[in-house]
Amino acid sequence: MRANRLGLGGLERIEVICTGNLEEIEMTLNAVKPSLILVDSAQTIFSADAGSAPGTVSQMKYCAYELVSWVKEHDSALFLAAHVTKEGLIAGPKLLEHLVDTVLYFEQNDKAAGLSGGHDCRFLRASKNRFGSVDEIGIFTMGEKGLLPVDDIGALFLVRREGDIPAGVATAAVLEGSRAILVEIQALTIPAKGAVSRVFSDKIDSGRVSRVSAALEKHLGLRLSDQDLYVNIAGGIRITEVGVDLALACALYSARTALALPSGLAIAGELSLTGELRPVNRLAGRIKTAANLGFHSFLCPKPEAEITEQTTTLKHARDIKSAIQLIMKTPV
Repeated sequence: MRANRLGLGGLERIEVICTGNLEEIEMTLNAVKPSLILVDSAQTIFSADAGSAPGTVSQMKYCAYELVSWVKEHDSALFLAAHVTKEGLIAGPKLLEHLVDTVLYFEQNDKAAGLSGGHDCRFLRASKNRFGSVDEIGIFTMGEKGLLPVDDIGALFLVRREGDIPAGVATAAVLEGSRAILVEIQALTIPAKGAVSRVFSDKIDSGRVSRVSAALEKHLGLRLSDQDLYVNIAGGIRITEVGVDLALACALYSARTALALPSGLAIAGELSLTGELRPVNRLAGRIKTAANLGFHSFLCPKPEAEITEQTTTLKHARDIKSAIQLIMKTPV
């Protein structure tokens, strides 16, 4: 019924077997000899030879090994769907990862619905890939015709506003795999409620937020040790790339001083503990993406090689102090 609703063809080539018994599955595989096998889910398969209840560690390892051995002998492909724990790890825990070539996580992100035309976003990530990189990310939207790939994700995580941006907001040009995207970093600082300040950040590592705030306090004299820090990424995407450091620092500075950053400014750069700014990879691609989305200025460290064919005003800084002075046009 779902395939008919989506208008899919070739349904006569799909065989469905409703059983969790490994012996019955192998009999069907030997009779049909499929080129692609989908098992949903790995925790429900059981075999009498394993001698325990379905879903146990021994059952999952035995059944998965038997299926993997079958597809290797018959030159087929196998997809094992598995449940995950509350921590986001494969239930078991992670006992099937050593048997497979690739581990894919399919994440639903309802937070980005307002940024993607009302459709909820789905992220496809690889945490292990024996034959390639794990840095790439696939982004899809769920519509009435099923999952559709997002061709241009550059503006997907930007919040459209009329007028000036509020304090505590900075736009970072980061890399997701081989693609440059722009994300909005939102920071908030309030006086600590207890004797020890806390950091609340799940989309950017809290340790990175602490390091950036320490660099700001050391090199700018901006007191953050008595503040609770809240950091968020619009759209809910998780950012791990070092190029977000400078934009994060600008967002924290803006939030603490209540001074908004200039509109139309994109930022990229790595911040060291000494307060110096280090160049980032594929800077030209980040600048081009920002220019295509209408950003007229770009703050970054001085690139190692000259960047040509750019229509955005580049603002170079060698350390965090000069970067803040450059964009705020006020002494720090």
